[in-house]
Parts: sequence; structure tokens; C-alpha cells
Amino acid sequence: MEIKVLASTKMGHQPTAEGTLELAGKMANICYTKRTIDDIFNEPKDTSIGRAKRTLSSGHHSIADHVRYHFGISEIPKMLAMVLNNEVIYSTSEKSARYTEMKPTPREQEKYDKWLAIFSDRIEKEYGEKFLHYQERIAPDKDPQKETKKQITKLAQENARYMISVFTPTIMGHSLDARQLSYLCCWFEKFIREAENTPFNERLKTHMQEFVSGMEPYTIPELKDQKGRKISLFDSRKFRYESFGECYSTSYKATFAELAQAQRHRTLRYTMSFLPKNEFYVPVLIRNDEALKQEWLEDISSLADVFPQGMLVMVNERGTYEDFIQKCSERLCGCAQLEIAMQTQETAKRYVAAVKGKYPELYDILLPYSTKARCQNGWHCDRPCVWGAKESFTRKV
Repeated sequence: MEIKVLASTKMGHQPTAEGTLELAGKMANICYTKRTIDDIFNEPKDTSIGRAKRTLSSGHHSIADHVRYHFGISEIPKMLAMVLNNEVIYSTSEKSARYTEMKPTPREQEKYDKWLAIFSDRIEKEYGEKFLHYQERIAPDKDPQKETKKQITKLAQENARYMISVFTPTIMGHSLDARQLSYLCCWFEKFIREAENTPFNERLKTHMQEFVSGMEPYTIPELKDQKGRKISLFDSRKFRYESFGECYSTSYKATFAELAQAQRHRTLRYTMSFLPKNEFYVPVLIRNDEALKQEWLEDISSLADVFPQGMLVMVNERGTYEDFIQKCSERLCGCAQLEIAMQTQETAKRYVAAVKGKYPELYDILLPYSTKARCQNGWHCDRPCVWGAKESFTRKV
């Protein structure tokens, strides 16, 4: 066996449509050639490009999968990033609204700052001593007071960001192949033409058009999706049947923030639709304080027109039981976002209840995930967390 590097990522390299076609054309030649790889990759550029165009025009688009683009995208709305991240074929790195401060509009910033202070104070009162002992134990060489403050601030940010619009600009690094990029632009153009002009869609369409225009130098005219597909995030049906077995389908209310977390499980399929009437998530930390709960709902309701991340949508989740277990292995944890951790455990409970007595083997496999944290199901952590298995689902942040 002889192995050669045919192409690689080079930092600072500016990809071109011509370069895409040249590499795709050489890869296309491999399928039917009697020549060696060296002969193919030494053929004239124009020969490769001509072959690529003919191959793509005949509908054989997989040759463009060999070409991969790496984009740095600034000022991209979180919602458009979610649309991109639902398409499975990609690698992404995105600025975290859980752990960093975002830049919302002044109107949202006012509410965010208000609740950041409230959450910081409540977390300090309820968990400050616990966090301090934890920091003393795991990082004795650092200032425990300073590290505790960082921990509290991050958790306060995680809760306060529910006030921020899902259209808040963010930064992301996004890598995908040439075929997927051209398809995405086709699907965006289709959404712009055909989707209803609701206030939400109108905002999204504007950003989609900006994306399509910005990607024009890298897209290939011959790479048009011919299978009638569209972006996958928005559900085309008003109702989804629930079922649990070797495969499953379940629907639940979740925030934009939770859905963005769930999208990282790319072996599972997610779609969303809007509820008939606006509903909003209330952080667990303040649910038992009726006055604060009402104040929270008043504040977040006042931002409904900008679609705050704490707005609830209907999410449908589908996949195999094996892939659901993989999700449990990530989310049934004290370090996971609380909303998705609790929802994952709730789905596990419903799954177990549905297969009990019907699919005994599945029941036995899934039962531990309905009652235990991931560290009780074979997951090994390099260091202990502040909550441990016992408090993974009783915590309030």
C-alpha cells in the first residue's frame, strides 16, 4: 500500500471556485481511470476543470465533497448559526453565550444586566460556600475566592442569556465541503422565495441573503441540489407522532438555547416549530419565588418581538436508541446546561416507560439512563465536579 497526501488545509490559503473544480475533476478521474494517481494529479488544470463541470452537470456531485472550506464568520446571527448547525455535514466552533458576554441591543442589554446581577446574588447566597469548598479542593494553588466568583459569573450568564435575542450576532468558525456549501445557498434561496413572510422569517431571510451573497465566490453553478430538499430545521408538519422502540420520535417544548445545545448531537434529527401562543422558560433558580418568577416573565415577554433565547418552541427529536444513549452520555451530567440535562432525563424516563413489558432487552439497556448520571453509567471524568452524581439533577443552576 502507498499513501499520498493529495490535498490539505493550509492556514491563510484563500480557496477559489476554480481550485475546487480542479481537485474535484482529478478525483472524478479516479473512478474510471487506467492511469496512476501521479498521472491524474499531473494532468493539465483545464482538463481537470472540464471533467469536473461535465461530471457535476450530469448530477454526480460527490466529487465536490473532497474540497473543504474553513470559514471565519463574524456578526452572524445566532439563529442563522443554528440553521447551519442543523445540517449535520460541518465542523463548527462558536462563541459561547453560556460562558461569555454577548453584544445585544441596548434594550436587551438592560434586561440581561438586571438579571445577571439577580442571578449572581442568588447563586452566591445558595451555592457560594459550596463552590468555595470545591475550588479549595480541586485548585489549591489558585485563589479560591477568585475562582468561585468566575464560576458564579458563568452560571449567572448562562441564565441571563435567555433574555438575549436569538438574532444576536456572534462569531463562528465553520468548515464544510464544497457540495454542502453550494447546496446550503440553494436551500437559503428557496427559503427566501417560498417561506411565509412572518416577522421571524423576514429577519432570517435578510441574513440568509447576506450569507448567500458573501459565499458567491466559493459556490459552483453546476452544484445545484436536484432532489427538492430544503433546510432541515423548520418542521413542515403541524404534528409529529410519538413512538419509542429501536428508533424513537418525541416532541417537547424547549428554548432556542436548549435546541442549540441539542444540535451538537448530529446523529439525532431535530426540527422546530413555533407554539400557537408565546411561552417562555423560567430558570429553575427562581421558579419557587413567585414574585421573581412573575418579574422574569414580564421582562422576557416584553422582548417577545426580538425572539429571546428563552422563548419556547416545539422541538421534535428523532433517532435510534443507540444514538439517544450517546446523548445521555453527554447530557446526564452536572456540567451540562441544566435545561437540556433535565429534558434528556425526562425523555429517558418516557422511553423506559414506553418499552417496559414490550421490548425487554431495550428496557434493560435504557433503564440506567432514566435514573442515573453519566458518571454512574461508565463515563469517567478526569476530575470531580461540584455536584457529583447525587446532585446532577437536583441543582438549580
